[in-house]
Amino acid sequence: MRLMRTRIRLFAFYREQAGRDRLEMSLPEGATVGHAIRQLMAECPSLPRDFRPHLIAVNEEFANPDYPLHDGDEVAMYPPVSGGVDVGLVEGTIDTSAVAALVHRPSNGAVVTFEGVTRNETNGATVLHLEYEAHRSMAEKVLAQVLEETAHRFGVQDLAVRHRIGHLEIGEVSLVVAVGSPHRQEAFQAALYAVDRIKQVVPIWKKEFFEDGSVWVGLACEDEPGGTAAAEHVHLSVTAPQ
Repeated sequence: MRLMRTRIRLFAFYREQAGRDRLEMSLPEGATVGHAIRQLMAECPSLPRDFRPHLIAVNEEFANPDYPLHDGDEVAMYPPVSGGVDVGLVEGTIDTSAVAALVHRPSNGAVVTFEGVTRNETNGATVLHLEYEAHRSMAEKVLAQVLEETAHRFGVQDLAVRHRIGHLEIGEVSLVVAVGSPHRQEAFQAALYAVDRIKQVVPIWKKEFFEDGSVWVGLACEDEPGGTAAAEHVHLSVTAPQ
């Protein structure tokens, strides 16, 4: 029987329950995430008998117990975030200050907000307006997953996001991400990571309209170096105590 090497990573109280933050295991070829969970429970008997990871990622892609594994894969298992994430799709104007207020806490010394703002050109062509389309229920679920993954990766607890769908004029805000953290470095890193992940994996599609036609935009993070969408400019701000 051929075996595959798989690395398991555990975060927060999953790590404490297991007594370790990572382990290497060998699984038979064709194994799934579910097989890895069962072997993890066998190797870490301190885990509860009803252990079911709240969020699973394989090589930083969201997964479920039926997800097939390959040699060398890394499986990350995340518990729920203790602070909270707040996500939503809206069809009207996004109030950036209201989104930022969702992550204000007495314990947060920094609040970073990101705005994706529709700009008026792509590769020299004049953009007239944009339209965003989404599978709403799935998009909101994946947005929440992105924020929870970000929370664990950077050790922050308070995150919020609002994304516009429908028609947007030039200068309107399409995306707001807010992160609250005790320290500014983690807040900046988490905000930038969350924005890139949203553009990579959330089922929201953008259509750009020009004077001579329109085009659906693919992965926004591939449009320009550095991951900034071609029809957006970026506003990133931070508030912190003096």
